[in-house]
Amino acid sequence: MAEASNFLATQRIAVVTGANKGIGLEICRQLASKGIVVILTARDEKKGAEAIDILKECGLSNYVIFHKLDVTDPSTIAQLKDFIKARFGKLDILQDLFIEKLKVATQTYDVAEECLKTNYYGAKQMIQELLPLLQFSDSPRIVNVSSLAGKLEHVRNEWAVGVLSDAENLTEDRVDEVLNAFLQDLKDGLMETEKWSLIFPAYTLSKAAMNAYTRILAKKYPSFLINCVCPGYVKTDMTINGGKLSVEEGAESPVWLALLPEGGPSGIYFNRKEVTPF
Repeated sequence: MAEASNFLATQRIAVVTGANKGIGLEICRQLASKGIVVILTARDEKKGAEAIDILKECGLSNYVIFHKLDVTDPSTIAQLKDFIKARFGKLDILQDLFIEKLKVATQTYDVAEECLKTNYYGAKQMIQELLPLLQFSDSPRIVNVSSLAGKLEHVRNEWAVGVLSDAENLTEDRVDEVLNAFLQDLKDGLMETEKWSLIFPAYTLSKAAMNAYTRILAKKYPSFLINCVCPGYVKTDMTINGGKLSVEEGAESPVWLALLPEGGPSGIYFNRKEVTPF
C-alpha cells in the first residue's frame, strides 16, 4: 500500500507519546522528515528537550515541538489537548507507544496495577481526550504500538481469551471486566488456579487490552484508520539492546501505518507490515 500522492499536500500534525528515546524518537524523526509537524511528548521535560535537540541537529527544527505528557496524569493530557487546539485546531496522527517497562517477571499487585494504569487506562484516556481534535482532520490516523507479548495466544485464562477475541461483542466495559478479574485473582493469590499468565502477566494483559480497544475504536470511528502494530524485536532499553532490528527498522512500520492512504485497513493487528491474528 503506497502513500497517496496527495496525502501530504496539506500540513499534517502528529503527536507521538513516550518519544524521548528509542522507537518513539525515531518515529518522530521519520515523520518530521516527511514534513509533518510532530509534537514529541515525554514525562521528563529535560529528556524531552534533549530529544528535540537531537532532531534539530538533523535539520528538523521547523517540524518538531516538545510538550510534556504523563498519561497517568489527567492534567497533562488536558494541557496537551488545549495546546494542540489553540495552536493547530486539529490533529491528524496519534502515535501511541504506551510503554510501561516490564520491571520484574513475577509481578506484585501494585506493580501490575501501575502497568495497567499506564499501558491501558492512561493511554486510553489520552486517546479519548484527543479524539475530538482528530475528528477535525480529513485523514485521521491512530497507531497503537503493541507487542507480540499481547497476542491472545499468550493469555492463559480461557474466559479472558473468549471475551477479548469476540470482536462483534467487544466493549470497553467487557475489557474492564477482564482486567478487574485479573487484578482480583492476583490479589487473592489465584493466578495459577485461574490460569493467568505467570510471566509478566500485567504487561501481557495491558497489551491485549489495548489491542482490543483498537478494534473497538476502529468500529466506532469508521472514517478513521486505527490499527495496532508490533514493530519487531528492536534494540532498545526495553530489550536491553538485545533486539535484532535497529530503531530505524522498528519505527518503519508504525510510520507506514500513520501514512496509510484513504481506504486503507482499520482495526487490524500488524506484525511489522504483515497482518497477524489478535
